This record gives sequence, structure tokens and C-alpha cells, in this order.
Amino acid sequence: MRVGVPRERKTDEYRVGMTPAGVETLVKRGHEVFVEEGAGAGTHVTDEEYRAAGAQIGAVDQVWQSGDLIVKVKEPLEDEYPRIRSGQILFTYFHFAASESLTRAMVDSGATCIAYETVELPDGSLPLLIPMSEVAGRLAVQAGAKYLERPFGGRGVLLSGVPGVKPATVTIIGGGVVGVNSAKVAAGFGANVYILDVDLPRLRYLDDIMSHNVSTVFSNAQTVRKLLPETDLLIGAIYLTGARTPTLVTREMLKLMRPGSLLVDVCVDQGGMAETTRPTTHTKPTYVEEGVVHYCVANMPSAVSLTSTYALTNATLPYAVRLADKGFPAALRNDPSLKLGLNVSAGKVSLASIAEQFGYSYIPPDEIVA
Repeated sequence: MRVGVPRERKTDEYRVGMTPAGVETLVKRGHEVFVEEGAGAGTHVTDEEYRAAGAQIGAVDQVWQSGDLIVKVKEPLEDEYPRIRSGQILFTYFHFAASESLTRAMVDSGATCIAYETVELPDGSLPLLIPMSEVAGRLAVQAGAKYLERPFGGRGVLLSGVPGVKPATVTIIGGGVVGVNSAKVAAGFGANVYILDVDLPRLRYLDDIMSHNVSTVFSNAQTVRKLLPETDLLIGAIYLTGARTPTLVTREMLKLMRPGSLLVDVCVDQGGMAETTRPTTHTKPTYVEEGVVHYCVANMPSAVSLTSTYALTNATLPYAVRLADKGFPAALRNDPSLKLGLNVSAGKVSLASIAEQFGYSYIPPDEIVA
């Protein structure tokens, strides 16, 4: 198969969809790999390294025209839509629930869209989302520590506190991968941490493994309202597979927080957990609503692009190899987890949540790959 790896065009996106090791693996299996000039620059991977691994380096049009399988990091942008052709396979993060325009463009393109974020193992885990959730969860606290500083508009709070001055309070809504990684880092700073979830067995597990300065709390509107007045850093860590994140913090609830407090909404890719959430970029990462500083960067892991690229491609490469080796739809028939990643194909929507959200008929993946 011919595999294309274009340069990412999203603002402040420095990751790349494949490393030289991935190129070498595919080439050794008889595939051709086309990498756009400068695609790896944000991760400090040179064109020469890709060439040495067996890639053909070309301009953007050559990569898109040559690739039967396109491997990316983020969803295609509007100026990339015309390059997508019917029958082409796109393997990347899509987060369709956050964008009706993207959904309609991909349906109209006739391409097959396999989303990293909905590939699901039998145990319910999301192997291609986990690496970036780990990164984003840790970065959420790192960003929180920075933007709580007074020069950035924050309250001027040090997460750890100092002798004689109490530490900051960090409230994390969501006890999944993002929430756990945020809690570990915040606790390591010495902050007073609350982690909220609606899954009691999960809360029991977290209560067993977390350090003494992490408290587990059952999540509902009342408990959130009680915690917000004392919260310095609020982290949104909710993810519903393929669906829009529910609004758990309204504008009125946000007014309970003190001026200069910080919201880091990691859920922004799927619409955000706060009514006041809107996507930002690394160039302009924050804004203020109701006196609360909002950090809602839609591609947080890009800030640590080297770590993120290698963490992501370690997970995605085996699936990319299966797609290249077997093609579509045979690869999906042989891999139930990968089949769950199928969101759109040949104008049909095979993810129930976005079909319902945007008014499409839902076609089960089994019917498409049969």
C-alpha cells in the first residue's frame, strides 16, 4: 500500500503522524511511504532521517495524491478537504462530535475515516487515546501551575504552598486516564486534590492507590458547587467515547470560583465540560470568563511534541501496519477493536453518537466491512 504522512497544519501543532522507525517498518513490509517535506520538524525529525528509513519526501500535493492510507495526528482542516479523495483511508484523531462541519465534509468526501479516539479494546480501554490522555493529564497540572501565577492573570498561588501557607486546592472532574495522571502530578506538587467521578468502584480503586492528599468524591452538581469556592485549579477530565462532553460546569457555577482561579478543560476536543469553554491555541492559550482564567488548548500534547509523537506512534503503528498489510475492510474484519474506530466510510456514518447528533442514518460498522 502507498502510505502518506502529511505535515500537520493545525495552529501550533508540532507532532507528526509517523516516526522514521514507523517508516522503516512499513517499507520492510513492502509498502511505499510518502512524507511531506518538513513534516517532522516540530519533533526535530529531519527529512534526511525519513529518507534513510526508506521514505520518499515530497510536497503536500504529492503526499495526498499518492497516499491510499493517510496517517496524521489531528483532524483535516478546511484547506485540506479538497485533497481528500473518495476511497482514501484517513487514520487520525477526528473528534467529530465537536465539529458538524468536519463531519459533513468527511461524509461528502467519500473517504474512510478511522478515528484513533474510538478504537476500543474488549476491556473498554482506548489504546490510541491513552497515550495522549496521559500526556494531557500531566500537562494540565503543569499548565495550571504556570497560569495560576499572577503575571499570567492567576491568583498568584503556588500549588505546593510553603511552610505556614496552605497549598492550592485542585479539583479534577473525571477519574479516567486524564484525571489519574492529573491527580498524580498535582499530589506530587503537594496540592490538596479532589478527584470526582460517578463510578463508585473506580473511586474505591483510586482511593486505594492515591496518596494521602488526594480525596475521592462522588460527582454531582451539588458536590461540584460545594468544591468550586475553595478550588484554585479546576481540571476537566471527562471523555465519553465518540460523544460530545456533557456540560457539567455552568456559567452560574463558575461564578462561585474566586477571581484568578484557573480552569484547564482537557475535554475541549469533544466540546468541553464547561459552558464557557471554547478552543484556544498555544499561541494564545487563555481567556477570562466570570473572573476565571480558562486554558482550553485543543491540542495540549503538542506542547511537548517530541514526547507526544513517540508516545502516540508507539501505539498507532501496529494498527497502521494492519491497515497497510490487509487494506480496508479486511483489516477491520480481522480486528474488532480497529473496527470500532470506523466513524465514516463512503458517505455512511458508522458511529451512532455522531449519526444521532448530526441527523445521519446510522450504519453499523459490521455492515460496512461485510
